[in-house]
Amino acid sequence: MKLTDTAAIVTGGASGLGAATAAALAAHGATVFALDLPTSIESAPPVTGITYLGADVTVGDQVAAAVDTAAGTGVPLRVVVNCAGIGPSQRILSRGRRHDLDFYAKVIQINLVGTFAVLSTAAAAIAETEPDDNGQRGVIINTASVAAYEGQVGQAAYASSKGGVVGLTLPAARDLAQYGIRVCTIAPGIVETPMLATVSDEFRAGLAASVPFPQRLARPDEYAQLALSIIDHDYLNGEVIRMDGALRMSPR
Repeated sequence: MKLTDTAAIVTGGASGLGAATAAALAAHGATVFALDLPTSIESAPPVTGITYLGADVTVGDQVAAAVDTAAGTGVPLRVVVNCAGIGPSQRILSRGRRHDLDFYAKVIQINLVGTFAVLSTAAAAIAETEPDDNGQRGVIINTASVAAYEGQVGQAAYASSKGGVVGLTLPAARDLAQYGIRVCTIAPGIVETPMLATVSDEFRAGLAASVPFPQRLARPDEYAQLALSIIDHDYLNGEVIRMDGALRMSPR
């Protein structure tokens, strides 16, 4: 699918995976709308071809307004990449205290329900566009994690949310096939994002050493590169692709 003269939405677009993906899409000719919380957008660098929209993916009205803006540019909305998410940890039992239910619900709400809210709202807008010569109207790419398969100690909420994104992929692709909309998911391993900015060099080196090959952390631009490949490859649909250097996470 071609990106020139089309619109794209990237959630979590002010930093990390989302920022790299938004920049890559803009560089390939798309008119990009990067959705993120207003506080995150304040520190985002200006990039040609990217318009930042303040939106919370868990608030339906804000998602709908952002999708309406992207779909009303005069060019068809073709691409959505869901990168918004959080990754806090908490054990189910720790020193006699149980996992906080509100904490669990918040992670599910942002990572899974937020992903579905953007997917479903954007799909309705994409379905109204004219298909390309191959009958395709758009591509939606979600972000899971290797934690969906090998969640570590303290990742019950996070792994649940990302496992939900994995489980969403195939039924979403099947539901949207009649509209010419493909759905795929990327499951990254350990990526050098702002989430890792506060850890020590020693800890970061230990993480890199756990990756079989290449023995380093992944880069956000590599996620963006994979997203572009999925968009370009019209026969990729309903698939979850691990981007992890053959990493299989240990319990801790």
